[in-house]
Amino acid sequence: MREELSDLALFMTVAEFRSFTRAAAQLGMSQSAVSHAVRRLESSVGIKLLNRTSRRVSTTDAGEKLLAALRPGLGMISARIEELRLLGDVPRGLVRIATSKPALRTILWPTLSAIVRDYPEIQIELNLESRLTDLAEDRFDAGVRLREFVSPDMVAIKLGPPVRLAAVASPAYFQERGTPQHPDDLDKHACLVLRFHAHAPTYDWEFEKDGGALVKKVSGPFIFSESDICIEAAKAGHGIAFVTEAEVKDDIDSGALRRVLADWCPPFDGFYLCYSGRRNISSAFRLVIDRLRHAAAQLPE
Repeated sequence: MREELSDLALFMTVAEFRSFTRAAAQLGMSQSAVSHAVRRLESSVGIKLLNRTSRRVSTTDAGEKLLAALRPGLGMISARIEELRLLGDVPRGLVRIATSKPALRTILWPTLSAIVRDYPEIQIELNLESRLTDLAEDRFDAGVRLREFVSPDMVAIKLGPPVRLAAVASPAYFQERGTPQHPDDLDKHACLVLRFHAHAPTYDWEFEKDGGALVKKVSGPFIFSESDICIEAAKAGHGIAFVTEAEVKDDIDSGALRRVLADWCPPFDGFYLCYSGRRNISSAFRLVIDRLRHAAAQLPE
């Protein structure tokens, strides 16, 4: 029974990462040991759980059903074990995390807020600069980034659901300037541009539809380094902003902003907690990792 539980946990990790290599790095095991455990589990249940190709790993229908059943239970067990382990070693000290405001507001804050209430000796520093901080050089314990910005040598833990971008402006702006029906129409519009740090190029707007990608280099009256003020400028009628859907959902619902080109903005892989697998992990940071992992496991698919 103990071996089966271990194999189930290994299978869940491989399925979440869609990679034996990444799962092995996460677990601190060899790739061959992880692969052997999954084959042993498939033999035990008598059905194939994973599809394997040279480029990717995906769950079969049976594997997806098993994964859905495992997530809540194993997540809760892991959280309870960690709490028991820490009874004799109260977590304390500073945990430094580099993140973005959207990730902090929509994903991190409920969990981190609860941690500092439960463990008064833990202090959490949150760096909200938009630039992609060098975690090791700047001595951060972890960063929160979109999957495409996580380097292959980092441990990556999925924190939330897929993310969508939204092109929005005030109703008055669209009434005056017209409504774009295609990304190419943005050439005739005032676009509110983001530059995430002083030495970076401005952010090009990326669209996708029916398998075709389109990148637009936009321009307009303002260039911002933060999305907050960009959204405020859009509400004031200065142009179209291109930000994450979660940041403007309430404004869209209230009518303060109107969304366009939604069919050109499919969801993509969301935010991940990433950190070096080669560093020593303090009890405080381990608690943060486990609480965030548990919170992510409770989210609906």
